[in-house]
Amino acid sequence: MQFDDDADLDTSEVRDVRGSRVPGGRATVGGGIAAVIALILGLLFGVGPDELGLSAGDSGTTATASSAAQVEQTCRTGRDADTKDDCRAVAVVNSVQDYWEQEFARRGARYGNARTVLFTDRVGTACGSATSAVGPFYCPGDRQVYLDLGFFDELRTTFGASGGPFAQAYVVAHEYGHHVQNQLGTLGRTQDGRTGENSNAVKVELQADCYAGVWAHHATTTPDEATGRPLITELNGADIRDGLDAAAAVGDDRIQERFQGRVTPESWTHGSAAQRQQWFTTGFRGGDPAGCDTLR
Repeated sequence: MQFDDDADLDTSEVRDVRGSRVPGGRATVGGGIAAVIALILGLLFGVGPDELGLSAGDSGTTATASSAAQVEQTCRTGRDADTKDDCRAVAVVNSVQDYWEQEFARRGARYGNARTVLFTDRVGTACGSATSAVGPFYCPGDRQVYLDLGFFDELRTTFGASGGPFAQAYVVAHEYGHHVQNQLGTLGRTQDGRTGENSNAVKVELQADCYAGVWAHHATTTPDEATGRPLITELNGADIRDGLDAAAAVGDDRIQERFQGRVTPESWTHGSAAQRQQWFTTGFRGGDPAGCDTLR
């Protein structure tokens, strides 16, 4: 995965609060075994902390920026994205939102940008306060994606994914798939609290995987607004395999087998490893959001 070295990154789409204090309230889940339990419950990404019962304190509080903010100073160009994880996150956010803005416009609609908040340890959101143990998530209440970059180490060491830059890109694109669903009203129509392999919860997550694949299909051809050139210049087969590997690693069946020694489809919330790979592949091959109708 390579970026245009001379492209300017738009850091306004990423809020860096790493190292900041969270005012008001505290998350109820800490580290160690509690963190592992939270990861199992959350199945890593897609849901906000309120849906996991991890909220505490004032649900409206948000982390305050501090001198720990780095991306504005260090993430200037695509060259930075090639070498630094946080800058890569900025570049992927830029690319994903460029695609969806242009796709919405093509359909005569308006896409509303969503910020990604980089944090460490814990963060306050409109969906409640949460620790990094919840994994990456999208909060519909404030229309922001929350990401602790340490999650990608967990993806490799705890869940056995191969890693790689595109594994990170896949996770970010998946979260923005939820933002697209929120704008289209899909999230509001499908929140019924049910679980299981045929539940709306699973279908929504599989659609977000498909939307991530759609973005990947267009990643090297979507022009950056400032330069008119694609921000991502190369995406090869090895990158896609890393994305598929990450998708499989966080399948409900893989996680359940790893942590509880048995698979219980009636409690699924995100779909099996095979399903997650299938729907990412569907989006990547077709390149059309209309082909992501998992809710039919």
